[in-house]
Amino acid sequence: MGAEHTVLAVDAGNSKTDVAVVAGDGSVLGTARGGGFRPPVVGVRQAVDTLADAVGRAFAAAGVTAVGHVSACLANADLPVEEERLAAALHARAWGTTVDVRNDTFAILRAGVEEPRGVAVVCGAGINCVGMRPDGRVARFPALGRISGDWGGGWGLSEEALWHAARAEDGRGAPTELARTVPAHFGLSTMYELIEALHLGRVEDVRRHELTPVLFATAADGDPVARALVDRLADEVVAMAVVALTRLDLLGEEVPVLLGGGVLAARHPQLDDRVRELLAERAPKAVPRVVTARPVLGAALLGLDHQGAPARAHARVREFYERV
Repeated sequence: MGAEHTVLAVDAGNSKTDVAVVAGDGSVLGTARGGGFRPPVVGVRQAVDTLADAVGRAFAAAGVTAVGHVSACLANADLPVEEERLAAALHARAWGTTVDVRNDTFAILRAGVEEPRGVAVVCGAGINCVGMRPDGRVARFPALGRISGDWGGGWGLSEEALWHAARAEDGRGAPTELARTVPAHFGLSTMYELIEALHLGRVEDVRRHELTPVLFATAADGDPVARALVDRLADEVVAMAVVALTRLDLLGEEVPVLLGGGVLAARHPQLDDRVRELLAERAPKAVPRVVTARPVLGAALLGLDHQGAPARAHARVREFYERV
């Protein structure tokens, strides 16, 4: 197959970017890794410049200067209008003849299924859900935080842990071990000390995300407040999955529900068990499965789908990422 069948696969998250050049037969010709993709923070041009560095190194490894198709699954491409803007920015770089941009959640979904059919719920820093059918129909959510009705994700769980811990210490809320475990994570004795340290910048605000594992550990030790938060997350995960399945007319069919992202892939027993229990009640034919494959595999498979590549090409690229 010629260069017109080659795919540039891009999986760009908030913290890192993976790219791969894939031939039409599924052979991986070159790969590279780069920094995070954050257009809301640095602007579209600078964010695409970050991609360009990794793409240039992958092209050099593959011995190419362009490909037939660019399949890019990008963080912060939460709305169709954002996908269109980012697609235009990537097309202007002339990396490929055609360009397809999707939210990065689609990469996790496609990486976990043999055909483009199913639903994926991703819980990492935030929470999102997408679904797709082979006929091209999709289900998705804006996933913009509280303004779009979201609850959960690592950042949201950390905020909840802080909130409950603060109220437990000063008497406004129910007692919880979080009032001890949350400040202890930062080497402090009380929530008052932690509140002051966060407010005055002695503890960097970005470090709040470190509290998600603290919440799960506290829940595992039996704390009722922490356990209730984990159960609420399970309910949110299943609610999103059931809505997506319903929109795609898949609720009555045996279909995979993929669970991905750092929080779900960690397979915390309480969360994992509760998600499966609720799915069995609300979507009995759903087949839950945790996805641990690198999402760039999903971007590559979506690219091969677009190119009409044969099944053996899909199998070859999947085999490559199972080895690395």
